Amino acid sequence: VPSGATVTLQKGGQAVITQALGDSFTVVVNGNMFRIAGKNADAIGREPPVTPAQAAPAPGGPVDEKLAWAQMKTCFDPEIPVNVVDLGLIYDCKVLPLPAGGNRVEVKMTLTAPGCPMAGSIAADVKTKLEGVPGVTEVNVDIVWEPPWNQQMMTEAAKLQLGLM
Repeated sequence: VPSGATVTLQKGGQAVITQALGDSFTVVVNGNMFRIAGKNADAIGREPPVTPAQAAPAPGGPVDEKLAWAQMKTCFDPEIPVNVVDLGLIYDCKVLPLPAGGNRVEVKMTLTAPGCPMAGSIAADVKTKLEGVPGVTEVNVDIVWEPPWNQQMMTEAAKLQLGLM
């Protein structure tokens, strides 16, 4: 974090878990921040978290849009303890049936700042989580800058959690 490069941490080293939200963990080791995917939670002595899509039955037919939104709520900026939906970063999410079967999910999202070094990582996390929703066969996540994000786009719960109320 924020480079996105894969790093192998030494077994037995000390790490401080700074965030354990969604299905990933942010840890600090020797002053450096690292993101650990939930599937690797056992490496830090934790159980892998279960996302809404993993807990849902695998239905046939259309995509459950509520489940898609719930999945996106498991995505976090490693430095902000509020999910991307409640932060107001997801501007639009559309499910489009594909002619050959399956469904494509189109997401328009933004970031809190244009220079955010985590842009690619956060967008990739949203894409990966949506790919796990039953019935989704394609996902496209576009980062947009219009309208510019501001704190008014956050939910009341997010503002309260961040001490902005």
